[in-house]
Parts: sequence; C-alpha cells; structure tokens
Amino acid sequence: RLGPPPPPAPPAAPPASDGGETAGGDKASSEPVTLTVTFAGDCTLGTDINYENERSFNSRWQAEEGDATYFLRNVADLFGSDDLTVVNMEGALTEGGERADKKFAFRGKPEYAKILSSASVEAATLANNHSQDYGQTGYDDTIAALDAEGVQSFGYDRIAYVDVKGVKVALIGSYFPEDSAENTKEMTDNIAAARAEGAQLVIVYVHWGQEHEYDITEGQQTAGRAAIDAGADLVVGSHPHVVQGWEVYQGRYLVYSLGNFCFGGNTNPDDKDCLIFQQTFTVTGDEVAKNDDVDFIAASVSTETGRRG
Repeated sequence: RLGPPPPPAPPAAPPASDGGETAGGDKASSEPVTLTVTFAGDCTLGTDINYENERSFNSRWQAEEGDATYFLRNVADLFGSDDLTVVNMEGALTEGGERADKKFAFRGKPEYAKILSSASVEAATLANNHSQDYGQTGYDDTIAALDAEGVQSFGYDRIAYVDVKGVKVALIGSYFPEDSAENTKEMTDNIAAARAEGAQLVIVYVHWGQEHEYDITEGQQTAGRAAIDAGADLVVGSHPHVVQGWEVYQGRYLVYSLGNFCFGGNTNPDDKDCLIFQQTFTVTGDEVAKNDDVDFIAASVSTETGRRG
C-alpha cells in the first residue's frame, strides 16, 4: 500500500534552476502518480466512566470478546482498497491519567487502537477537544497506542509526513475552539512549514464548527478558504457530529463536517448519518492536479435505528 520513493534522476539530467534537487531526484520531471485517500469522521473509541453501562462502547468490546474487527468490518474492504485512510481520533487510549473536569471525558483501552489498524486506517488526527480528556499522560499514551498499531497520529504542531507511492504527503491537524485569526494563522503556518519540508500533497483535517448544527459558520468558510490560499490541496472537517456541506474553492475541495463515525460518545445519537469522503489525486512532482475525482459515500454509525451500532 505504501510504496518505495521514486528513483533518483539520471546523472545526465540538468540541475534545477535554483542550483539543487530535492531528495529522490528532480520532482518537476517525474511521472504522474495517482493515489486515493479516504476520510472518515469522529472515532470515540471508549466512553465516559460516568456513563458506562451495558450499552456502552466498552461493553460492546467485552461482548465481542476483544474482536477489534467487529467495529469497522463493514468498511474494512473500502479502507483496504485505497492508498491512505484518515480519521479523527477523539478521547484518550490510556489506563492512566486524570479525568478532566468537564461534562464528557472519553477514555478507552490502549488495545482499542487495533480497531483502526484492523480496518486499514493508517492515520488519525488528535487535534480536537477530547484528545486531552486524561491530560498529557492520556495524550502521550494515545500516541503510543496508535504507534504500536502502525497508525500515524498528527495534530497541533505535529505534522505527519507519509510516503504514499513515492509521494510525500503532509497531514496537518488543526483545532478551532473558536473562530479566530490566531487559530487560522497557526494552521496556515503549518501548511507553509509542510511545503518548506518538501511536501508534495498537503491535507488539512480541522476540528471546528458548532455542534449539532447543519449549517457552517462564516468562520469555518473563512478559515477553510485561507487554508487553500496558503497551499492546502484539501480540507476536511469534523466536530459538529452531523454532516455539513462542501464546496470547491480555487479548484480544491472543502468538506466541512463528516459527522460521527465509530462513535462511543453516545449510545443513541439523534442523527446517525455520516459521510466518508474519498479523493483520488494525481501528483506530478510538486503539482497536484485540480480535479473532481471524488466520491461522497453515505454511511451510518449504526445498522439499528434505536441505538449506536
């Protein structure tokens, strides 16, 4: 699924006009590479200890006797057939840490990371309002649990660089507790940093918007368009727990909210609809073609009407 880097340019090739080449050869003269990336929404792998009951996520794990493949088995083939799958990981995967003083604080066992890896999820953003529900200890443990399963985490100032079929892909995770110029600048600075590191394809996963609201905020649109203007090739979002709209801006897609996905935060969400977004990119050197090679896949967090799956 993740291939080797492209071969170096032949010795006879002339040097780049700025006097040098990037590692792996002159990307400007490389052949086009096509890769498919899939995105899904909020994965709350666990529950709040104050609301744990026989219908909680943890109880389902026990009922399935720790069979991690149960939770995403209906999308495993879809995720396994692409080149990269990315989700939003909410809550902490830890046995330790101290619960944050908030209404909902989510925690799951570190082994829950197998739920993602068993379904070919390769990356997860941690830039959201629940990643530190159990403090720095919980946050660090979550990174370690994902690492142990080969799931690349990213978010805040941690940009993930993933080699996909020889293309250097940057994954940036941003959290907007409020619409502000400061939050937007942090995001666009990360985009600039990724470009400076030689990223050929830059993807931003943003946690933003108003919970349970189907309409986007003016701030979401302003920030999303700023990300595209700064050099992002795609922006996808989560946090509202419902599916929001999308637009094409400057030839790039902005998908504002994918909704819930593998969701242990509520035993019976009012709106069980969710969205899987998939785009196939064609990358030639540092150029990413503007295309409409996308797929919006309707899904649900449950096969039952009266409860989460």
